[in-house]
Amino acid sequence: MTAKSKKIFLAATVVVPFLVYCFYYYGMMIKNAPYRFKDFQYLSLKYGKGDSLLNQYNSKTGEYQYLTTSGKLVKKNVKLGKTALQYLHFKAADLGLWNFPANELPGDSALQHSAPNYIIEFHYKDKSKIVHYNVAYNGPVALKDANERLIKEIQKKIDEAETLENK
Repeated sequence: MTAKSKKIFLAATVVVPFLVYCFYYYGMMIKNAPYRFKDFQYLSLKYGKGDSLLNQYNSKTGEYQYLTTSGKLVKKNVKLGKTALQYLHFKAADLGLWNFPANELPGDSALQHSAPNYIIEFHYKDKSKIVHYNVAYNGPVALKDANERLIKEIQKKIDEAETLENK
């Protein structure tokens, strides 16, 4: 057997099956990913102090209500476009939302009622991810930072859509 035929034999028996297996394995992982944008239905954000989550947004219905600094409740209809929703889906994936614990609340119930609470919901065809986050949560700093960054991104996209609709 020549050196060239040995290399061809090695490639045909080891390298090619390994590459085929890799494409099959990772292809199935990507295909069966639990949170895919094509299965995305809507997102919801609710926030407020204590149990009164008067500030709310739902991307499915476009219903948006919030309290102004003077205490007046404003209700609007604000629709997020597909690109904004896709951006938020990928931002949530980038920040690791799928690995966040469902409840991120402080141990002290007095802190829980005095600090702002946020409920972030991402709904998909077969699954949903719901995170209840309290600003006084004393968990890992990286987790708190990721929550706050995601909330800011969602609020930013809502504000941008509201500004576009007001023009």
